[in-house]
Amino acid sequence: MNVPRPRSEKARQSVLEAMRASVSSSGYEAVTIEGLAEVAGVSKQTIYRWWPSKAAILGEALLEGALPSVELPMTGDLGADLRALFSAQGKDAETIALARALIVVTATDPELGARLNERLAAPIREWTAQLLARGIAAGDVRADVDAAVVADQLIALGSYGALLGVPLDRKRADALSELVLRGIGAEGEPTTSTV
Repeated sequence: MNVPRPRSEKARQSVLEAMRASVSSSGYEAVTIEGLAEVAGVSKQTIYRWWPSKAAILGEALLEGALPSVELPMTGDLGADLRALFSAQGKDAETIALARALIVVTATDPELGARLNERLAAPIREWTAQLLARGIAAGDVRADVDAAVVADQLIALGSYGALLGVPLDRKRADALSELVLRGIGAEGEPTTSTV
């Protein structure tokens, strides 16, 4: 009877680190199992035995590894904060590659994708709730605005830009901020807001 060898934690970490580095430097599409095996110093068989797909490796690497952070401003100017968020989403190749890979993982393994999305989206959801609570308290945002729905839209806009591989330029960031402000603004309030 063949008993499979247990995973070597050192080898597993090497594969996960190789995946993170490869996605950052070359993008998910360029990652190969052969390349990961070479960089990690393990055999392809080892990788195939431990993970069912390249997406599964990436998912595990993202769940366990450090993630690039997006600067989430809280200046008191709702419009400026939204523009800063939109401008920061996907402004560099690493963030775009990571977001595109996350889309692939989500499509390949919905359960893993849901866990990853929760990890990545939680800071934006918390930021949005705080930002809108300040806006509501200042009378600049309607009290019936659902922060979770707004956060989903902010995340979706960033994901769409990443999917296209195109960061938002200043003009689009301004236009999107204006659109969001009009949608959440209190009756009769101007479309720019300071909170």
